[in-house]
Amino acid sequence: MQVILMERVVNLGGLGDVVKVKDGYARNFLIPQGKAKRATPENLAEFEKRRADLEKAQADALGAAQARAAKLEGATVQVTRKAGVDGRLFGSVTTIDIAEALQAAGHEVERAMIRLPQGPLKSAGEYHIDVALHSDVLAHVTVAVVGEQ
Repeated sequence: MQVILMERVVNLGGLGDVVKVKDGYARNFLIPQGKAKRATPENLAEFEKRRADLEKAQADALGAAQARAAKLEGATVQVTRKAGVDGRLFGSVTTIDIAEALQAAGHEVERAMIRLPQGPLKSAGEYHIDVALHSDVLAHVTVAVVGEQ
């Protein structure tokens, strides 16, 4: 299915690009999320009329994300979990735990924004993680996992 992207989508394209994607991806994700519209002549004409407004909205969102990243950059949060003698946690620290710790510290962060490429944190120590505030904006945060006996 061919769709018009209404915003930048990672690994797919930028605003206004007409791309071919699988039908299920378009129907179940892109179109319901408002990230794309079907590439019909009517939708193409409507998009060209609204292009300036969409570009301005995208630039505003990017500016807001950069401002949030400036506040969040270098922040350190501490998460305490029960651990064994060797420092291995009995559970793990997930994106939910990190999001709650960041929200308690006064930062607006959703769980889906937190990137843990190696999966949940399973041992005590300091970890440097990324928070994706926008498709082009990453903030680096330090998570200190403290084990309690």
